[in-house]
Amino acid sequence: MRRLLPTTERARLTALYGGLLLLAGGVLAGVIYVLVQDDLDARLGRAITPVPRGPRITSEDDIPPGSVRGDEYTVLPANKAGEAARTRTVAALTATTLSRLLTVSGIALGVFAVLSLFLAWWMAGRVLRPVGVITATARKLSGENLHQRIGLKGPPGELKALADTFDQMLGRLEQLVTAQQRFAANAAHELRTPLAVQRAAAEIGLADADPERVAWIRAELIKAADSSERLIESLLLLAATDQGIQRREDVEMDETVAVVTAGFSDEAHEKAITVTTTVEPLTVPGDPVLLAHLVRNLVANAVAYNHRGGRIRVHLAGRVLQVSNTGPEIPADTVHRLFEPFRRLNERTHTAGEGAGLGLSIVASIARAHGAEATADANPGGGLSVSVCFP
Repeated sequence: MRRLLPTTERARLTALYGGLLLLAGGVLAGVIYVLVQDDLDARLGRAITPVPRGPRITSEDDIPPGSVRGDEYTVLPANKAGEAARTRTVAALTATTLSRLLTVSGIALGVFAVLSLFLAWWMAGRVLRPVGVITATARKLSGENLHQRIGLKGPPGELKALADTFDQMLGRLEQLVTAQQRFAANAAHELRTPLAVQRAAAEIGLADADPERVAWIRAELIKAADSSERLIESLLLLAATDQGIQRREDVEMDETVAVVTAGFSDEAHEKAITVTTTVEPLTVPGDPVLLAHLVRNLVANAVAYNHRGGRIRVHLAGRVLQVSNTGPEIPADTVHRLFEPFRRLNERTHTAGEGAGLGLSIVASIARAHGAEATADANPGGGLSVSVCFP
């Protein structure tokens, strides 16, 4: 773990930290030297008593016999002799003290320089260790181990926030990759069904040349082809909406809802379903084609998963579009799963003409692309209510 990052980064931080510590130590030693130098003369001058003047010497005749001029005695005025002696003593003590201080400061500064480099190297390692853990985790990540997390322990800080953000990003990536893998597996399974129907119809129906069998296989093949086409179109639409909206324009949602709902009048009439439409003016910035698909999928699901003689209520008020229908009872704990791709209320019966289970997932994807939110609730008497709240 200690060598996950290039050594140059640690060396740069070591040089930076060590240089700053050494500079601070040098400045401190210089300040101490200057303060001691300025203060030492005054303190020593006050501490040393003036030297006694000794015998009065005013001329060469007063020099004691046998003395050498300038050796033990100096010819000075009487009132200057004690002051000169004290000045020489203070200067000698000051020079000796400052020389000793400078020597000790130099040695201490050298020891401090070595110690500061060691501390800077250790500090840089401590600072870069979480970054090294993040780097190691990122290198080990793949589609098979996205469940791994950094889980950095420590007090709150910038690096802790970075590690936690990285863990949250891994969680989102894991959900996305898992959803894509599940989507690919479900898509392959769904596409296999119409192909199997086509193969079986061709093998059985073409075993003899009976006109009725030929007509039957023709109808089955057309039905399977239509089912495959609808499935592929739904997959392409879902992929397109997941990538976001390329262009936006003002869409009159009240007109879109009214026109799309009216297009299902024949299907609703065949099943004796009563459709009630209530709309208020609403303009939404977005893609008109995708928003029409959103309304179409909602109404199509309400018609398809309804019982004969049922009801459908399409209501647009404020900034909320709600489509509610009667139908079979839906367990409340399974409603949220209906927005997942290829999710149905009941297991498929392997019939080519049944839905692919992409209607509500496309609704949710289009809603997200427009900054809206799609939710669903199970009606007490059976059926489903789907709401799309636009921002």
